[in-house]
Amino acid sequence: MSRREVRERATQRGSAPQPGGQKSADGRGLSAVFRKHPVAWLAGALGLVFALLGTGAVFAGMAVASAPVPVATTTPSAAPARPTPSAIPTASKLRTCSIAGPAADPRLANLSGSVLRADTGEVLWDHSASVGVPTASTMKLLVASAAVAELHPDFQIATNVVDGSTAGTIVLVGHGDPTLSALPTGQESVYTGAPKLSDLASQVVAAYSARHPGVPISQVVLDASYWNPADNWDPSVKQSERTQGYQSLTTALHVDGDRANPKAETSPRGTDPVGKAGAAFVTALKNADPGGVVDNSVTTSTGSAVATAAGLGEVKSQPLRTLLSQMLLPSDNTLAEMLARIVSKVSGFDGTFASLQQAIPGSLTGAYQIPAQGLKIIDGSGESPNNQVPPAVMTALLRVIQSGALNLDVVRAAMPVAGKSGTLASRFSGANAVVRGNVTAKTGWIDNEYALAGFMTAADGTVLVFAFDAVRPGIKSSAMAALDTLTVAAYNCGDNLSNN
Repeated sequence: MSRREVRERATQRGSAPQPGGQKSADGRGLSAVFRKHPVAWLAGALGLVFALLGTGAVFAGMAVASAPVPVATTTPSAAPARPTPSAIPTASKLRTCSIAGPAADPRLANLSGSVLRADTGEVLWDHSASVGVPTASTMKLLVASAAVAELHPDFQIATNVVDGSTAGTIVLVGHGDPTLSALPTGQESVYTGAPKLSDLASQVVAAYSARHPGVPISQVVLDASYWNPADNWDPSVKQSERTQGYQSLTTALHVDGDRANPKAETSPRGTDPVGKAGAAFVTALKNADPGGVVDNSVTTSTGSAVATAAGLGEVKSQPLRTLLSQMLLPSDNTLAEMLARIVSKVSGFDGTFASLQQAIPGSLTGAYQIPAQGLKIIDGSGESPNNQVPPAVMTALLRVIQSGALNLDVVRAAMPVAGKSGTLASRFSGANAVVRGNVTAKTGWIDNEYALAGFMTAADGTVLVFAFDAVRPGIKSSAMAALDTLTVAAYNCGDNLSNN
């Protein structure tokens, strides 16, 4: 077949009849129409596609609608209960009054302190309050409170005389009363109302002469063994405290606080308080002797009384409530040391300096639930720079003292009041005089510290307890005025005192 024939046959195939018996106008079929009207054909094709899709969706929807819908056969579990607080917390008061300025006074050196609301115990101001610092004489607040816990406000310290183990011998037994006075009747030492050696001597002469007629008293044994008489001074305290008259050696047998001048609070002390007491008692015996009862050559020696010895006489100190005033108002170191030793003995310890570390904190914790953490008790007076008491512990104790609970009202009543009594009588002057009568506190001073601890009724009526300790070697006495100013600042802030 020739190429021409092939082309003709192909042409004949292409001109075959179209569906519907129609031919395209130009004899070329649908392809020719499409080439002539491409846009119309494309639009028509898309319309057909969408029509078919829509129809499919309708049928699909019918199929879904006609299918059975499964029904859940389980009940959803209940949502867990939302946790609720056991108690709705109360809002904290926004406090805005600062004492940062007075606290930064360079005269206060390294300042530690604590201020609390007395009623709630809420801490309003804290400056290293959990760290132990030396106390100076604010230590006496701890000793006074421990004494109340162990002894009772009506407790009295006895000094007595008993028969000796040989004929003509008597024994003078001390139990730590430094107020026993050698002054004659009608004269008072710094311890007003103190028992007199003259009264004790009169009792002894009468009882002895009746019991041992014809046998004169030839020897007086001095018994200061209530605690070890050699354990009478802590080496961390300068001996100048004794020679200048601030403190005596701590022995169980004393007269007039071993003062050279019994009528002066600050008076030089000696080196043998036991011997001095013995000599004063011999003089009192001779003065009380109607004749023949006391040998003119009577001598003294040291020793211990026999437990079963018969008594010949006894005198007692004033009640503890009075002794606390005589200790706290003038800050009497000797009386504080004696009471600390008595607390130790009554608590079951041996009355030594070392025993105070257990005796004093034990009493405070047991009686008042005062925390003992951080306490280091070297002595009872606070003279040792090695004592350590955190201000937070001091204010915890002061809350109880201020409340007067558990007989501590006697401590509260014995404390100095600003501008009125004791070591605060001349404090808080000038602009600081605004708090006179409103601040009750114990002062403290040693070579490296000034301290002030107590409570106040602030300007807004809030009762605050506070403890401030300014510590630095060689600190100056001007720190006292700075402490007063800091206290007044807290007074002015009251319940608005901020810890910032």
